[in-house]
Amino acid sequence: MSKPFPHLFSTIELAGHRLRNRIVFGAHTANMAEGGLPGERHIAYYAERAIGGAAMIVVEPMPVHPAAVLTRGNFRPCDDSVIPHFKRVAEAIKGNGAIAVQQLYHIGAHGDSDNSYHPHWSPSGLPSYHDSDGSHAMSEAEIWETIDGFVQAARRCKEAGFDGVEVWAAYLGLVDQFWTPWSNGREDEWGGSIENRTRFSREIMTRIRALCGPDFIIGLAISDEPDHSVALTRNELAEIIALHDDLGLVDYVTCGSGGYLDFHKLMPTFLYPEKLGVDLAATIKRVVKKALVIAESHIRTPENAETVLGEGAADLVSIVRGQIADPHLARKANEGRAEDIRGCISCNQMCWGRRSRDYWISCLINPSVGREFEWGGDRFTPAGNPKKVLVVGGGPAGLEAARVAAERGHSVILAEAASRLGGNFLLAGMQPRRAQILDLIEWHERQLTSLEVDVRLNCYVDASDIPQFNADVVILATGSYAPETGFQKALPGVAVLPGLEKGNVFSIEAVMARQVRPGNRVLVFDEGGGWRGGGTAWKLAEEGHQVTMLSPDPLIGKELQRTTADVPLRRILAKLGVNWLLEVSILEWHGNGATLLDHNTGERRFLEGDCLVLATTNMSMTLLADELRSSEHRVISIGDCAAPRQAPYAFYEGRKAALEL
Repeated sequence: MSKPFPHLFSTIELAGHRLRNRIVFGAHTANMAEGGLPGERHIAYYAERAIGGAAMIVVEPMPVHPAAVLTRGNFRPCDDSVIPHFKRVAEAIKGNGAIAVQQLYHIGAHGDSDNSYHPHWSPSGLPSYHDSDGSHAMSEAEIWETIDGFVQAARRCKEAGFDGVEVWAAYLGLVDQFWTPWSNGREDEWGGSIENRTRFSREIMTRIRALCGPDFIIGLAISDEPDHSVALTRNELAEIIALHDDLGLVDYVTCGSGGYLDFHKLMPTFLYPEKLGVDLAATIKRVVKKALVIAESHIRTPENAETVLGEGAADLVSIVRGQIADPHLARKANEGRAEDIRGCISCNQMCWGRRSRDYWISCLINPSVGREFEWGGDRFTPAGNPKKVLVVGGGPAGLEAARVAAERGHSVILAEAASRLGGNFLLAGMQPRRAQILDLIEWHERQLTSLEVDVRLNCYVDASDIPQFNADVVILATGSYAPETGFQKALPGVAVLPGLEKGNVFSIEAVMARQVRPGNRVLVFDEGGGWRGGGTAWKLAEEGHQVTMLSPDPLIGKELQRTTADVPLRRILAKLGVNWLLEVSILEWHGNGATLLDHNTGERRFLEGDCLVLATTNMSMTLLADELRSSEHRVISIGDCAAPRQAPYAFYEGRKAALEL
């Protein structure tokens, strides 16, 4: 019987190290350091991906100099006192069968003074694309100081037991700033010709090789930004990589997408095509003679990875968010259980979204991320005293609670009032390009079936029904509902929208469930700045409606900024002809239009519309919880029925409730 994914699960040698397959868990800022050092959270996070079968793990970037510190949870560039701490990370990875590599980075002009309290250094003193700060052109002494920072960081990695390091030359960081003529206008030996512009990286890698030896892996991370003329082209990058390869300085090259000029492609959401880094990888693979090539960027699944390898576009594939969502992706795929992989939905909400707010990362669909050291990884121990559990509600919270309770050996009944599982999350999956949510719901359905959960659809449960289930524990995941008041947070003194009784005012849930028929001219009031309003407006525009979005915020997609989805969403909406008015609220609905208030000027204006669609904050569905408050049953409320919030908190509370049974 042929092995599943034959390319993906073939071994390969990298600088004298044998990798058990072609799957890499690439570098990304988990932001979990405490006091600049890796702790239990960090160690367990990486260990779980090694346990899950990844062949090589590239630990998140180490700033090589105080000027390079970018986040609160960054590792600290320091002295040899850090070595014992990083030794624990390397041991956790290697002890579970994976190769351990540490990324080394310096962001150059794009620093963060709030975290570094250090002037930004760059080749020619260009401004930061991270914030509003500037930088200064590095002196000769500062260049050599930085080179030494890279080399000493690599030495510490070797002494801590890492198998190698990855020099960060991606995303228009410092190395890339030296390579790129636009950002390197120097007229000394560090600028001008390709030999001079690559002198910085060649000195770093030559000195690392001399100090750490021939068997110490040296990787290079690169990316491209083809939509920006000032960035290096793929052919120019290929020429630079070929130079390093010819000199024997690089053992592998990781190829990604985006950067500080095109930040939204750096960690692309579902709005972008998959396999974004493959074209660059294929270009580099054609020119290297010794180095292996790793493709990364939006390669979510084993199927995608197998295709990339089968086409010969790369030697290895980095699956980052896919292994955040399911740390056992490699093991499951190798065992022929790809259908059991919990697929990443490319939302960026809790990985990049939390990182961008300077928290440690997690995952919307996998709340064990960052909690592996507390929860025993993404695995489950049997319950000491199995119970009969009734879960009421089949949205995200209920699905996760039922699944995990059953995994632990409890007998579970899941009662859902609707004809399908998913709750309001199902409606989100019906928005354009969001079908990965539907895939996730189907994954839960398969898991519940294999775990023999008794799923009862079209099963409305009230308090009088509870005794017949004979449950030891009742978990309420009854969700939330759209209020019928039209209350707007920007008008706190107005409890009910004037004119609401004139009709043609709908919730986004009613629109997405096709319970109503919007007219031609649709006004979408988006109070949250997320996918509820933006995705619904997109759906309506695709269906041919004339859509105008109204928001009290200064931009459409305010909540989506932290996921880097706001800019591509606005571009899509604009192409579909969607208009928007910002920093406005609705003073009155007239049945055929709305009177708007401009919060900046105080002016009022009338805007025609056939209907008004409200994306405002929902209310908790607490009827059953209220009825059971004095019940003798053990009752736990989770998800939106505890308080309406975004999906990750529903999955988290579902997992937590089941773990505590």
